[in-house]
Amino acid sequence: MPKQKLYYQYKIAGHVIFWLASIAFILFFFYYNEQKVHLDAVTLTKALITNVGFAIAVYMNLYVLIPRFLKRKNYIFYIFWLIVLLTVCSLLIQMLLIYPLRNVLHLEKRFSSFNPSLHSAFFFAILIYVAFTSFLKFIKDWLTMQDLNLKIARIEQQKLEAELKTLKGQLNPHFLFNSLNNIYSLALVKSDKVPDLILKLSDLMRHIIYESRENFISLEKEIEFVTNFVALQKIRTPENIEIKYELKGEIPDGKIAPLLFEPFIDNAFKHGLPASGNADYIHISFDFSSSNPIYFQIINNFEESSGWDKKNSGIGIQNVKQRLKYLYNSNEYDLEVIKENHVFSVNLQLKLK
Repeated sequence: MPKQKLYYQYKIAGHVIFWLASIAFILFFFYYNEQKVHLDAVTLTKALITNVGFAIAVYMNLYVLIPRFLKRKNYIFYIFWLIVLLTVCSLLIQMLLIYPLRNVLHLEKRFSSFNPSLHSAFFFAILIYVAFTSFLKFIKDWLTMQDLNLKIARIEQQKLEAELKTLKGQLNPHFLFNSLNNIYSLALVKSDKVPDLILKLSDLMRHIIYESRENFISLEKEIEFVTNFVALQKIRTPENIEIKYELKGEIPDGKIAPLLFEPFIDNAFKHGLPASGNADYIHISFDFSSSNPIYFQIINNFEESSGWDKKNSGIGIQNVKQRLKYLYNSNEYDLEVIKENHVFSVNLQLKLK
């Protein structure tokens, strides 16, 4: 892969530049410490040997000790083997300087035999190199992890958007199917309400197709949609059914996921009119008095025996639950759906975006 190949080329180049800079630094250190003026073979060889010892310690730490012990949280073993590694590399540098190069390079007296103070100096110098390169590795690993997390987040976001589009695609036909059923039933009896119903359906479909394309829209537009939707449903509802629709307080500024309330309201009108007499009711209310969060409640009676379609009755509600889960954090909403004693109630508390 071209990107992977380019990455390894940059990685190798970075290592080469680092060690060239290290050789230059150690050469400068030896020249400054020994007060030399010209480059000679002895100083260059000492710088190369020193860097060989540093490189062994650095790469053993990066590719053996850190993966095998530190990343597995075996801290005691890591510290133990790190001390061993630093000691061995420090001794190795001195041994390379003493044997067999002592006679060839005519090294000064302090390099001609084992020197404890020199050993300590090399030990702590190697420790600094190991610590610095470990820090660079942790930074690189952190950046790699951040890049990986970003890619995963993008993949999850794309997956989420695809699922949300699928859910909206399920919701729109579901809504249209129910509304067309209403129009059809009224058309059969040649009701005068049909033209008005078609106009309201047109406005509602405009909202669904165009205004609700985004994941979040203004609360005011969504409440306007709900108001028209309730009005549309009332057209086909007998007058003896008690329908209450309340908006408590002023609609606050803020955004909300579109089409969250419609499935619950549609469910109430579709299954909450069992034709059992004057006791049938649907109560819908929004409470904006606390501004954020807002409260939505709908309560209706029902009779499962009166044409209750258990297989398809929960499509819209399951859709809402999935969209809430995808679009909101768990602490941003609280949905309670209760069905007992022939009463169906929904309570939704939702924070505005």
